[in-house]
Amino acid sequence: MDPTSSASSGSPFDMVSGALAGYVPRAGLPTARPPGPDGESEDREQILGVVNLDPQLRITGCNLDAAPFAGVAAEPGDAFAGLLPPGDVPTVTQRLRRVLDTREAHVARVQRLRRDDGTELVVSMSILPAAPPQQGLTVSLIAMAKRLHLYASAAAIGTSLDVGETAQSLAQSLLAWGDVAAVDLDYAVWTGEAVTEQAQERIRLRRAALVPDRAWPEGYLTPGDNLPREASRLLAGAVMRDDVPRALVIQDRAAVERALGDPRLVRALVPGDRPASVACIPLVVEGPEGTPGPIVLGVTEVWRRPDWVFRDGELLDLQELVAKTARHVDLARQHQREHAQVLALQRRLLPRTGSDTIEVASVYQPTTPDSAGVGGDWVNSFPLPGDRTALVVGDVVGHGLGAAAAMGQLSMEARALLSAGLGPGEVLERLDETVTLLDDTDAGLAAGYSALGSTCCIAVYDPVDHRVAISNAGHLPPVLVRPDGSAKTVAEQPHPALGAEFVVREQFDVQEFAVPPGSLLVLYTDGLVEDPAASIDDGIGRLTDLVRDVHPWDDLQQAARRVVAGLAPQGQLRDDVTLLLARLTGRRGRDAATWHLPARADSAARARALAGPLLRQWHLTDQARDSALLVLGELAANAVRFGTGPVTVRLVRSGGRLTCEVGDTGNGRPRPRHGGPLDDSGRGLHVVHKLTTRWGVRWTDTGKAVWAELET
Repeated sequence: MDPTSSASSGSPFDMVSGALAGYVPRAGLPTARPPGPDGESEDREQILGVVNLDPQLRITGCNLDAAPFAGVAAEPGDAFAGLLPPGDVPTVTQRLRRVLDTREAHVARVQRLRRDDGTELVVSMSILPAAPPQQGLTVSLIAMAKRLHLYASAAAIGTSLDVGETAQSLAQSLLAWGDVAAVDLDYAVWTGEAVTEQAQERIRLRRAALVPDRAWPEGYLTPGDNLPREASRLLAGAVMRDDVPRALVIQDRAAVERALGDPRLVRALVPGDRPASVACIPLVVEGPEGTPGPIVLGVTEVWRRPDWVFRDGELLDLQELVAKTARHVDLARQHQREHAQVLALQRRLLPRTGSDTIEVASVYQPTTPDSAGVGGDWVNSFPLPGDRTALVVGDVVGHGLGAAAAMGQLSMEARALLSAGLGPGEVLERLDETVTLLDDTDAGLAAGYSALGSTCCIAVYDPVDHRVAISNAGHLPPVLVRPDGSAKTVAEQPHPALGAEFVVREQFDVQEFAVPPGSLLVLYTDGLVEDPAASIDDGIGRLTDLVRDVHPWDDLQQAARRVVAGLAPQGQLRDDVTLLLARLTGRRGRDAATWHLPARADSAARARALAGPLLRQWHLTDQARDSALLVLGELAANAVRFGTGPVTVRLVRSGGRLTCEVGDTGNGRPRPRHGGPLDDSGRGLHVVHKLTTRWGVRWTDTGKAVWAELET
């Protein structure tokens, strides 16, 4: 039975596979050729190849006689996978088996075939079930028409904002026109700098991409290598003739070697020692306004055998593809610059190493690839006056530059306000106002970004009293692990997120609790515990179980990475992941002292009498001790004079620094007075200012505390 006749009553794909069966030569018969438009054999170059496969995906017959398939070795009995690049074998094998099982054709997918010399051929591959009664598959291979490949490549390139990935996509597409393709970019493109001039003495090129991937001879440039200065000048000069970027073609190896003029450059740029020709096409974009002429971002090189001559039509196609790609490369450069700037900001916000009272470790993993490494999470820790430490974590809505700008503003504002002495609740009130201002018509929505719904949690640790004060604006609750291994969330009901004043207008609550030395405080963002398959409470429970296993002798940074690895999903993250671990070791009792005194006229003298023996015990110098007693007396006298209620005196020794702090129930802010020469009062804060390295005020639930630091 003629297979084409039986196929006529089947599906259209059966008809096609039946027709292709006649294209595969059989024993004693000549090779069939498809008819031309007039019914006669086509005299033009053939681009069609056919391979028949049995159910085990072995070749039973083929016709790859067309010129484009030269070097593609296919013999009956060979596995079809032998025609494929190794990386494509699993995917193509899966497609072949799916067509065998379902008898549904897989049509017109771009694919590469391996030639004997290691080069690759780009084809459009269709997989069809063999026409009944035959078993197996018919695979049609159409050597990709250059124009079709051109537009397919132009659509595929630019899907990434990574400079290296964009260059690699271009190189892979250029391989359709040659045996080896390379992309060399101006060094400024890699760093995100603005390329605003084209002085040939200035340009520096770095190899960005190279295909195919193989073991190259020693000295040959591969991705990441900088081109020698002579090669950079040569390539830049070649494509910038008469200040106009143009394509350059050298049709034989001897001419290439004469142009390079240096055996070292030949080894670096010419792939192998076989005859070769090259086409160099510049990557060109329009310069910014006011810049004379176009800007060359780099150079692409397509190498191939000299008997495969570059035709004018091919050069036009190459130039069109490179021109379409140049814009994507420039966009990736701009993104690289923005990315570097925002990451620099984010790195500045990461917690620094702890002190002798607290140890901190953090992990930040941004969502990828949409955010390209730039997210809205932020975490910070920094020392506060009075030997305290602030721990702050926040989650700003969105990703990218808008979120990073809001993140930076909120983080810096929180740090400034906490350092100025405001409590956690008061700081969140100010941040709430800031988010509202960021979202007004002029500053926020008109710019296409809204920070409404951002969250923040602030904790302040006092290592002398061994207490933590926390205030929360819509953030997930911290987890506290005590030295005995018990763990729980700090379950105070959080205030709504920042900028929610149109919903509720309430003060931000502050929760205080004791933390024994050796406790672990865990702050995090929702990306760490969210899972579409489970509730947020389950995620927090898993986090609690993991941090409970962090032992006091564990390296805290390694423990933080271990916790994130145990919770964060594999592959692409759904949201930014941020974790802060703080091991609260506290201040030793012998390094601090606190006294509570009544608000009486003799309280200043009493404070000096109590502090004197302790300062001698701490081995302060006579000068440092006299200065500390004078400062302490002035602060206590002011607390009695301008405050009400009891006076609290605290001394803390930390390394070579002594902190004196006096608290009272007054709410006024002390300011130095400019008294007259005969005044007998009003100089106390001037004395404090002269004798200390810094001093200030912090606000408490009962009033205020004035602190001062001295070098010992």
